[in-house]
Amino acid sequence: MRILLWHVHGSWTTAFVQGPHTYVVPVTPDRGPDGLGRARTWDWPGSVVEVPPERLRDEHIDVVVLQRPHELGLVDRWLGRRPPLVYLEHNAPHGDVPDTRHPAAGIPGATLVHVTHFNRLMWDAGPTPSTVIEHGIVDPGPLWTGELERAAVAVNEPLRRGRTTGTDLLPAFAETAPLDVFGMGTDGLAARLGIPAGRCRSHELTQAVLHTQMARRRVYVHPVRWTSLGLSLLEAMHLGMPVVALATTEVTEAVPPAAGVVSNKIDELTGAVRDFLADPLHARTAGEGARAAALARYGLNRFLDDWERLLKEVAR
Repeated sequence: MRILLWHVHGSWTTAFVQGPHTYVVPVTPDRGPDGLGRARTWDWPGSVVEVPPERLRDEHIDVVVLQRPHELGLVDRWLGRRPPLVYLEHNAPHGDVPDTRHPAAGIPGATLVHVTHFNRLMWDAGPTPSTVIEHGIVDPGPLWTGELERAAVAVNEPLRRGRTTGTDLLPAFAETAPLDVFGMGTDGLAARLGIPAGRCRSHELTQAVLHTQMARRRVYVHPVRWTSLGLSLLEAMHLGMPVVALATTEVTEAVPPAAGVVSNKIDELTGAVRDFLADPLHARTAGEGARAAALARYGLNRFLDDWERLLKEVAR
């Protein structure tokens, strides 16, 4: 098939484009939000092709994967027609939860796909058919060494997103363990939070370097209160990192007891970080459990098989 989708979520798209199809991504001269084209920091196969908006009317498209509300208008304007539609929802609802109406509710012929069962439960989709295809990860391999007695956190724009990503909890974790925060928009994080510089360092790295550097840290901390299931968490588990995470959204489904500690009690979480730093063998054992759980539930082959079934059904 030829599948049209926008480059919105680089990590998710990296897994999706490993399938057997041709993936058409719009590209504009400024490579703005509606025309990013191919990824620059992820390894995408040659089956991902860039097409300018003015040429899309001449493209054969079997299925469109929407990810943002305004993209339906772009389909109407750029294609002049509506191929079969899938609306992929990456996020948990914001606003009047649990009464938040999904943007895809009522789009004729659309199928709504959530990345977690929690998200499907919390969004009001009305009469729109909805399903769940859980995340899949391109396996980076068991890279964990834990040689650095530090905790890794991966989050983009933690200052802007604030309590949503648990940014306000970082000072408490920094008292327990020195932190390395990986992600975009992390510069100046320690100063803004009043954390001594040596206790919280910021890193903005390419994907290829990120996994190796995260895996050198002893433990992965996931302080997120309210987002969808973070791909960074699943990537850390694939790396073989022990996990300390808030018991919110889908985390309790994704992280079994053998993989680390999941709780909403801050003292338990900081205590778990302290224990992993003090006991490398304990950290290694939990990391092995995390990797086994991630491979079993969030493996790439299962993810691609689930999408293949749905795409064939929608295209028919």
